[in-house]
Amino acid sequence: MRKVFINIRELLQVRPVSQKKVAGQLMKSLPKIENAFLAIRNDRIVDFGPMAHFKAQNEDELIDATDRLVLPSWCDSHSHVVYAGNRSQEFVDRINGLGYEDIAKRGGGILNSAKTLQNTSEEDLFEQSIARVTSLIQMGTGALEIKSGYGLTLEAELKMLRVIKQIAQKSKLKIKSTFLGAHAVPEEFRSNKSGYIDLIINEMLPKIKEENLARFIDVFCEKGYFDLEDTQRILSAGKTYNLQPKIHVNQFNAFGGVALGVKHNALSVDHLEELMQEDIEALKNSETIPVALPGCSFFLGIPYTPVRQLIEANLPVALASDFNPGSAPSGNMNFVVSLACIKMKMTPEEAINAATINGAYAMGISEDYGSIAVGKKANLILTKKMKSYHQIPYEFGNNPVENVMLNGHFIDAL
Repeated sequence: MRKVFINIRELLQVRPVSQKKVAGQLMKSLPKIENAFLAIRNDRIVDFGPMAHFKAQNEDELIDATDRLVLPSWCDSHSHVVYAGNRSQEFVDRINGLGYEDIAKRGGGILNSAKTLQNTSEEDLFEQSIARVTSLIQMGTGALEIKSGYGLTLEAELKMLRVIKQIAQKSKLKIKSTFLGAHAVPEEFRSNKSGYIDLIINEMLPKIKEENLARFIDVFCEKGYFDLEDTQRILSAGKTYNLQPKIHVNQFNAFGGVALGVKHNALSVDHLEELMQEDIEALKNSETIPVALPGCSFFLGIPYTPVRQLIEANLPVALASDFNPGSAPSGNMNFVVSLACIKMKMTPEEAINAATINGAYAMGISEDYGSIAVGKKANLILTKKMKSYHQIPYEFGNNPVENVMLNGHFIDAL
C-alpha cells in the first residue's frame, strides 16, 4: 500500500538523487513542483510529480495537502542536545554585563555543564535529552547530529555517547554521533592540558571504538581551549579509529583552524563567525562544507557568519542549530532559517537549501536525506496552510509545521 500526498501547493527541493549538495549561485535555486503529488511505500519515496500525472492505485492512502507545502525535514548537522540541567543563571549574568569568556573563567560555561552532567545518572540524562529531541521532531527536524563534550571525564563522555546511542535506537530520527571530548580543559587538568589530551587519545578513543559510540570527532579549536597543535594531535588520533573530523572553529578568533580542518578532510567546519580570506581559499576545491550557526550569534550577541562571502566564493553553506545550554538553547530550525534570512541576508531559497540538502551533506547522509528524490527516505514536513515557502522565514515567530513524517509515518498530531 502507498501513502500519497495529493494536491500539494508546492513540493519543494525536488532534485536528482545523485545531487549531494548545492554551492554558490546554485543555492539561489529551490526546485519545486506546484499542484503536486508525492507517493511513499514503506519508508521510501517511490513517485512524485504534477497532479496531472497522478494515477491512483488500489488501496492508496490519500493525504490531501491542499494549500499546504511538502518539503524534506530539516537536517540539523550540529547540536549538543544531550546535556543535564540548564544554564539560565548565566543568561542573567550576561544581561548584567558578563561576557561568555568571563563566565567561563569563573567556572561557568562548559565546565558548569560538565559538573552537572557528571552528577546526573545515565537514565536521567536520557529522559531529559529524549524530551528535547521529541520537541525538535515536532518542529520539523528529521535528522540530527549530537555531540558529546559535557562530560570531560572518561566515564561521563561515555555516558553521553551511550545516551546518544539510546536516542538513535528509540527515536525515529536519523541520528549521527560525534565525540567532542576536546570541548574544554577540565579543572583538574588546567595546568596540564597535554595530560588531558593524552586521556582523550589513550583512554577515551579506544573505549569509544570498542563500543562503536561515534562516527565523527570534534575539537573546540579556539584561543583558551585547544590550539592548532592540540587539534592536530586529536584529529590525527581520531583518524586511527576511523572517526571523521567535524570541528568547531573561528567562533571568536581566526588563526588557521579552517585550513587545518581541510587538511584533515573534515566533513564540516562549524561556526566561522570570524573569517579570513585565507579561510575561504582553504575551503575552495575541498569537500569540507562550512556550517553557520546563527542561533548562537543571536543568543550571545556576537557577529554572524559572513555567509555572503562564502556563497560569493562559490562555496556551499549549511545551517544548523547548535542547540546547547549555554550559547544556543533552542533547536528550532524554523527560527534558524528565519535568522539566516534576516541577519545573514540569505534568500529563502539559500536558507532552505542550507537546512536540508546541505545539512544532510554536513552529516554524511545525503544519499538518503535532504531532498525529494525516488528512493530517498520519506522524512518530510507538511506545513500549515500557506501560499509560498517564503512565509517560513517571514513568519519568524510562528511554527509553520502541521505534521512531520519520519520513515514514512506521521508522528503524533501536534
